[in-house]
Amino acid sequence: METKNKLIVFQGKNIRRIWYNDEWWFSVVDIVEILTGSPKPRQYWGKIKEREFFQLKLSPIWVQLKLQATDGKYYATDCANTEMALRIVQSIPSKKAEPMKKWLAKVGYERVLEIENPELAMHRAKEYYKLKGYPKEWIEKRLRSIAIRKDLTDEWSDRGIKEKMEFAILTDEINKATFDVSIKEYKQIKNLNPKFKNQNLRDHMTDLELIFNMLGEASTKEITKAKDAKGFDENKVVAKVGGAIAGDARKQLEKNTGKKVVSKDNAKQLTKKEKKKLK
Repeated sequence: METKNKLIVFQGKNIRRIWYNDEWWFSVVDIVEILTGSPKPRQYWGKIKEREFFQLKLSPIWVQLKLQATDGKYYATDCANTEMALRIVQSIPSKKAEPMKKWLAKVGYERVLEIENPELAMHRAKEYYKLKGYPKEWIEKRLRSIAIRKDLTDEWSDRGIKEKMEFAILTDEINKATFDVSIKEYKQIKNLNPKFKNQNLRDHMTDLELIFNMLGEASTKEITKAKDAKGFDENKVVAKVGGAIAGDARKQLEKNTGKKVVSKDNAKQLTKKEKKKLK
């Protein structure tokens, strides 16, 4: 747990937060104060806990962590992660909380539609990447890489791969064979903060890196089907072979261009550099 607390600002108000168990945890009292405008947010939160959790016998969805108060001292404070904070918002009967509740309902409805029609999820992802500043050509490759990745993981699932760790190991084998570095090492090259474990390495790849990543995963899927690989051990062997196909292609390109494919750059950074040159 980090000893230094951080603040985020929401509607002009500070919300205390702290990094704990590999994710941000937020002060529940600070959230309640913003959404209710109550002059006594601690008492307000106490009533919510009593009604929603103690009377209804629900499990607590918060933990107590030491946060810095206005007097400069640190006190045990109820904190919730992002998912749990959203659940708490649903328990607040306040007009100020209504916009957040409506937004949550809208997001939930959109997810149901996306389950029925996965193409909608792809359109949503495309818009998100646009908002983040990625170029159109890169976005098309990234969406294609998502589809190829899903095809591969579905194939693995059908062949007995069920544990999250097994998926991670197989993916790392493809990555090492394709790029000669593990995913952990690759993230270090990209200067990604290791504590933010939800960061997707592919979102920081250049066009060429994405292309070779797709080749490695697509090759692995095809060989998996051709060899009828079953279980973790057989699929691990195939993952190395599939990644090696992409690795050989990468080495040939590097030999003929004199440039390394793996770099610390990402598509968004390169786009910004190009725009500066044009000005």
